[in-house]
Amino acid sequence: MNFSVQPVLENQQYQLVPLQQGDFEALYEVASDPEVWKQHPNRDRFRREVFQTFFQGALKSGGAFTIVEKTTGEILGSTRFYDYDEQSNSIFIGYTFYGTKSWGRKINPQIKKLMLDYIFQFVGTVYFHVGKNNLRSRTAMERLGAENIGEHEVAYFGEPSRINILYRIQNK
Repeated sequence: MNFSVQPVLENQQYQLVPLQQGDFEALYEVASDPEVWKQHPNRDRFRREVFQTFFQGALKSGGAFTIVEKTTGEILGSTRFYDYDEQSNSIFIGYTFYGTKSWGRKINPQIKKLMLDYIFQFVGTVYFHVGKNNLRSRTAMERLGAENIGEHEVAYFGEPSRINILYRIQNK
């Protein structure tokens, strides 16, 4: 791999900053609302001990970010690159979540555009795992033009496996 899966990425409004151990409290404040996880396959991530496992998995991935609003410095959520596959020239984007006050503000398409514009310099295909019943995220994927290529079981770090929908976007 001749590229970083944890660069600083930004546009005029938002910045993706590599996740650090010291980000736990601010990120947990966003994640502690049960509504954030209501449609997610692992609905109890609002609980501190469960989120701690999620956070440790994010750090271990080496590709996780905090999503920061530049004007306020406020952490809005998190996302990551993961599972780079050199042979298939592909990578995943996922584990994305935002606090409820960020919902409906069209932040996610901007964040995904930053990530896709960057990573398509290095790979030909980007995949996404989306919880089978997470209609909000599935709609977001379809709006991005991602192709639904079927169900896929995902083994989450320190959490039970769940059925997800696998989406794909190919570099044009």
